Amino acid sequence: MQRLIDRYYQRCKQLYKQLFGSVASTLLTLLSLFILYITLPPIINWSIIDANWLGSNASDCTKAGACWVYISSWWRQLLFGQYPNEQLWRLVLCGVLFVALLVALMLPKNFKTALHTRCLLLVTLCYPVAAFILMYGGFFNLPVVETRYWGGLFLTLVIAVVGIVTSFPLGLLLALGRQSKLQALRLFCIGFIELWRGVPLITVLFMASVMFPLFMPQGVNIDSLLRVLVGVSLFAAAYMAEIIRGGLQAIPKGQYEAATATGLSYWHAMFIVILPQAISLVIPGIVSAFISLIKETTLVYIIGMFDFLGIVQFTASNSEWIRYTKEGYIFVGAVFWLICFGLSRYSQTLEQKPPL
Repeated sequence: MQRLIDRYYQRCKQLYKQLFGSVASTLLTLLSLFILYITLPPIINWSIIDANWLGSNASDCTKAGACWVYISSWWRQLLFGQYPNEQLWRLVLCGVLFVALLVALMLPKNFKTALHTRCLLLVTLCYPVAAFILMYGGFFNLPVVETRYWGGLFLTLVIAVVGIVTSFPLGLLLALGRQSKLQALRLFCIGFIELWRGVPLITVLFMASVMFPLFMPQGVNIDSLLRVLVGVSLFAAAYMAEIIRGGLQAIPKGQYEAATATGLSYWHAMFIVILPQAISLVIPGIVSAFISLIKETTLVYIIGMFDFLGIVQFTASNSEWIRYTKEGYIFVGAVFWLICFGLSRYSQTLEQKPPL
């Protein structure tokens, strides 16, 4: 007990020193407290105390505070877009499987047996196929739900997850290709990376949704969401390639020489010795790229896709709810913050682990 008291006392003493240890620290602390004193009470009153929590339509928002009835009235559109109500169980099942997969990937090594690893590999390979069948349908008597009905947070996560999963291996290959001794391969990778990094994502989306169909033969029509997924994946892969290349350049030359001296082939040396060290060095950059990609998915609203943010923009055209869309923006911002903050915290955990 005494040890806990001493530890608590030391932490309080350290905190006091950080906040009031100097004149500058004291002034900044007092200024921060003053700003909180001015801004925090009105925010609490508007968002909690004077807020409207119960109701089914805009007329139920009679108080002066926030109208959280907006969220309860539009929650289905915010989460799933125009996906049919009777088929929502497919998306819920897909989400449950995805969360289970994430939990399995985050388990400590102590819990991973050989059988567990094989099952995890099987799930990793089979999940994309199972998710497509559940979301789109057309198999096992599941009705087809076209992608034009996809929307909300569901669509945002589809674009973000597909972009993340495909951009990492593509970026890895591009980074290795840019350092290749084959001049033709190296020039191709350099040209590809510089081309995609030289244009904004909104241009890529416009090209994928508007310009690309003009170059296709008559009668050939590729799904608009598929075109967007390809464009986002290639765009993200170019940035991922430069991040991984930075990690490869940070590895001492002696590591390459040691791997070669042991008789390892190029690919064995890369995947056993070099890449685990390089990727562990650039984990912050990789996660930052993933976070940026998640936030940039909101640009698909400009090309007519109603993603998470796009649904809020759509409700702004409803005369009944137009006054309360700010609550929708706050809700969307909070969800994005939770996702990005979770990724950031998990990346800090990965940084403390030794290379694979």
